Amino acid sequence: MRDALVLFTLTLLLHFLGAMLRLVQELSFFWPLNAVMAGIFARYVWLNRSYFYAVCFAAMLVYDGLTSRWGMGFASLLINFSNIVFIVTLAQLVLWDKRRADSMPGPINALNLFCFCLLAALLCAAVGALGSVDVERATFVPQLADWFSEQFSTAVLILPFILTLTLPSALSGFRFRQLLPVLALVLSIALGVAVGGAGSITFPLPALIWCAVRYPLPLTCLLTFLTGIGEILLVANSLIHFSPDARMQPWQLFSTRLGIAAMLISPVIVASSVEAINTLVKQLALRADFDFQTRVYSRSGLSEALKRQTLPADKLLTVMVLDIDGFKRVNDALGHEGGDCVLTQFAQQVRQLVGEQGMVARIGGEEFAVAAVVDSAQQGYLLAEKIRHGVESQPFGTGQNPIHLTISLGLETREVGHARITELFNQLLLAADDEMVKAKQSGRNQICMPTLTESAP
Repeated sequence: MRDALVLFTLTLLLHFLGAMLRLVQELSFFWPLNAVMAGIFARYVWLNRSYFYAVCFAAMLVYDGLTSRWGMGFASLLINFSNIVFIVTLAQLVLWDKRRADSMPGPINALNLFCFCLLAALLCAAVGALGSVDVERATFVPQLADWFSEQFSTAVLILPFILTLTLPSALSGFRFRQLLPVLALVLSIALGVAVGGAGSITFPLPALIWCAVRYPLPLTCLLTFLTGIGEILLVANSLIHFSPDARMQPWQLFSTRLGIAAMLISPVIVASSVEAINTLVKQLALRADFDFQTRVYSRSGLSEALKRQTLPADKLLTVMVLDIDGFKRVNDALGHEGGDCVLTQFAQQVRQLVGEQGMVARIGGEEFAVAAVVDSAQQGYLLAEKIRHGVESQPFGTGQNPIHLTISLGLETREVGHARITELFNQLLLAADDEMVKAKQSGRNQICMPTLTESAP
């Protein structure tokens, strides 16, 4: 009931807004109701029921019955039915596209959206023009052209904005350079007003492409929407003029609407592509930087994480290599699936033991690495002993027969100094791996480092 009331009220408000935006011969040059409602139905799937569409239709009829000169007669039914045709057609096409392309990384397919708006506008115009012929005392073709151009251009401008609208999670630090694409957009529109002519409506396109590359998709869609509406207003009021001595003609407005819609879908396509590429890059980086089985870093991920840190030159970097002793018997006893479960438990146990002191990565089958910034080599050794003892005393596996593990551990510690952190890490990792091999050869369940070899008691 609450959803129905909200839809009814919103439809009335949008109907009122559209009625206030009238141009020549009472033809609405900008009718936001259909595109906004189609976006809402496409975005909120649970609203796609015949009952809610009927609520919208009823709100339109009520508004016309109270305010329009044609009341609730046949013309009102036909004109408002054309609005519902547009809303249902566009919403269902967008939902169908979402179901068909769930694997797509981007939130919208802008090119498909362009085609859906085209089809919905054609159907809406065919029905709406029939209802408007007697009301406006005009022939069918001009009415069809006006309905189609308005519905199509408005949908192309509004729908991407509605579908991508999100509240910013956090405001980052302001930098003047971030405003440069917007400033370029404002200047290009002003230049179009100053120069005039049909070509001036394309002046904002390079700036919008710049916005699409630099800004998130929702912000690009907002800027595209504002630019399109602004240009239609400027042309309709002859501030951007095609002919200095001529008043805006209906065919010029028709051409302008279609031209602006066709032009402004380009930044949305670019922004959608950039968003999709960025999403794929993040997914690839995540796969490269993390071991999804054990939920710790990979070797490259640990190296990148160290690179992002600012390490004081007077601190020491300790790198450890841990290898589970006799892990083959675990796989033989539990199977590979059970062995994978034990590996995950082991990795989480090591990460818990390390805590905030360092970072853990899986660098091989049952081989792990730990990197920690310490004040002394002794502190690094104590952390290694904490890990060795913690693993030895912790039961692993599931069921009533837990498995106890031991590890052979090698470590190396050096001063950070002014060395490149990735080079230092790789050097320490190789040295720690050699020490781990020595620990294996010396009887396992022990720690080896260049100046100290300590066996478990």
